[in-house]
Amino acid sequence: MQNNWPSVLFATAGGVTLSLGTLATQYGWAFVGLSVTEVMASSLKVVIGTTLNYFLDGRINKAEILFPGVGCFLIAAILGSLVHSSNAADNQEKLAKSLANYSKNTRNSTYEDLTEQFLEKEGPKDLEEAKVDAPEDTHKLENVEAGTAEFLVHLEEKRSIKVLGSHTLLGLGIVVFAGVFYALFTPAFNLATNDQWHTLPAGVPHLVVYTAFFYFSLACFAVSVGLNVWFLYRPMVGVPRSTVAAYLRDGEGRWLALLAGLVCGLGNAFTFMAGQAADSVQALPLVSTFWGVVLFGEYRRSSRRTYTLLASMLLMFAVAMVVLMASSNHRRPPL
Repeated sequence: MQNNWPSVLFATAGGVTLSLGTLATQYGWAFVGLSVTEVMASSLKVVIGTTLNYFLDGRINKAEILFPGVGCFLIAAILGSLVHSSNAADNQEKLAKSLANYSKNTRNSTYEDLTEQFLEKEGPKDLEEAKVDAPEDTHKLENVEAGTAEFLVHLEEKRSIKVLGSHTLLGLGIVVFAGVFYALFTPAFNLATNDQWHTLPAGVPHLVVYTAFFYFSLACFAVSVGLNVWFLYRPMVGVPRSTVAAYLRDGEGRWLALLAGLVCGLGNAFTFMAGQAADSVQALPLVSTFWGVVLFGEYRRSSRRTYTLLASMLLMFAVAMVVLMASSNHRRPPL
């Protein structure tokens, strides 16, 4: 057996960091939204990860083009945080107006009572104690116009992660955490396959992409299973407790989760095989924004300020992606 354990450890570390980043991203979707979460996480991934890879790869990219692009990604991340803050303020204004109108028309209810009912309502502490929604409640959300206060309240009732009334910095902190760990997995995989730090003994070949990806996926799988089982019994952010038995009994939507994992795994594999040509994968937030805005109704009925910030964020991200691709060069073969 070849003494290539340093490269194996780097590949394993890449799997661990990707798993942590992916898990944080899923919480970020609930607090910040699909569009902003993907743009911010991907921007931070480029700002940190691409900068590290630039020095690891012997500065093969065109620095005069690369770092202005990195700056554009940083601006896109900052604009993303402003989009989230502005949209959160819009949502609070919608709820306040709705509750004020409701309190005027209902003599026995006060504004404070309704605020407590909508924003501080505690869900079941144990998922097995939760009641199954009635059929009419299941279709209630579909019959409400997206972007209205009623839509926000019905959505909050259906989701396990309660976000209305949460602090803006909580969601942003989760997304920053995800972006930092996303940024670390590509340099780790780079070190696993190219050994820029010369950790392998003389004569030991580098790991090929497929071997490194095997260890990468193995670590990612182990961490994902361990963390998800842990969070079933010790959940975060007010999610109801559950058990492995309850998880196995509830298969609703399971095929979508498996499909998402399959697509993510294939996407990572193709990204690693593409090497230096993989910069175009940063376009994925533009696709997720289409899903979030067009299909899921994010930012419907928001303020003009929110729309302006959202358009600015997407424009800056698109410019940064083009600049990043323009800075690419091919890695020189080892002598």
